[in-house]
Amino acid sequence: MKNLIVINPNSSQTVTKGIDAAIDPLRSFGIPIRCLTLPEGPEGIESQRQADLTIAPLLALAEAQEDAAGYVIACFGDPGLHALRDQTRLPVVGIQEAAVMTALTLGQRFGVIAILPASIPRHLRAFGAMGVLGRLAGDRALGLGVADLAEPDKTLDAMIVTSRRLRDEDGANVLIMGCAGMARYRSTLEEATGLPVVEPTQCAVSMALGQIRLNLSHASQRSEHA
Repeated sequence: MKNLIVINPNSSQTVTKGIDAAIDPLRSFGIPIRCLTLPEGPEGIESQRQADLTIAPLLALAEAQEDAAGYVIACFGDPGLHALRDQTRLPVVGIQEAAVMTALTLGQRFGVIAILPASIPRHLRAFGAMGVLGRLAGDRALGLGVADLAEPDKTLDAMIVTSRRLRDEDGANVLIMGCAGMARYRSTLEEATGLPVVEPTQCAVSMALGQIRLNLSHASQRSEHA
């Protein structure tokens, strides 16, 4: 049976395990889901350069999955998203794009919880390209790296403080977790802020499963025969 392939472009097995746990409820859709770690990736993707360097090995890893029914790129920043869409007609969903699209259905203004200040320019470039800057309330950094997110005592307090600032100072009425490594904190964050919290990988996997079931593709029949 064909599988939805979820690729974590960093080399952290801890992050991949967190992704796998976050999407577990979606396995009831009946399409098998496999989560892969990119061995060539950095421990955490925290800059544009690190993100760009993962693209070539990510494409090779995706191409090697002969049982693929579709792909999810599980890094907030969507490295290699358009390149992988060029490589395959199968559904390809990036977690950043999916998270923003979902947030726009849940609130008027979305706030993003980033990991480091250096992540924010990447986010803003992507939001500008998507044409959604007018709906962005704010993008605030925790000041923590990807590896730090595995430490609940250090992470949760920072996430709650940052989320409340996005809500109270920036006017956000829906929050987006700006890293796949934040998944375990979603329910606690919703309780602490009273706002809907979007976990990007869950959104992307939901979209990809729907596209697989509906036989939707970014590559039209017309373009295939052109």
